[in-house]
Amino acid sequence: MRTLAEDTHPEAERVLIALLRRATPARKMAMVLDANRTTRLLALTGLRERHPGESPARLRRRLADLWLGPELADKAYGPLPDHE
Repeated sequence: MRTLAEDTHPEAERVLIALLRRATPARKMAMVLDANRTTRLLALTGLRERHPGESPARLRRRLADLWLGPELADKAYGPLPDHE
């Protein structure tokens, strides 16, 4: 049997799928929110490494560029300021 992820044993994937099917909608939503939170934290960590010394506000604005794309982030938050 082929798995969805090449590095996952078929039995492990079977167990995971069974657990996900039994999870309540609230639990599934919590898992999605946790994944989004983790992704955001990882992205902010990368931005801090690439832009050391930048203010939290500029880092959040850069995160909006990553999350929404520059065009939509500009419409939602205005252009990334040159300096703060």
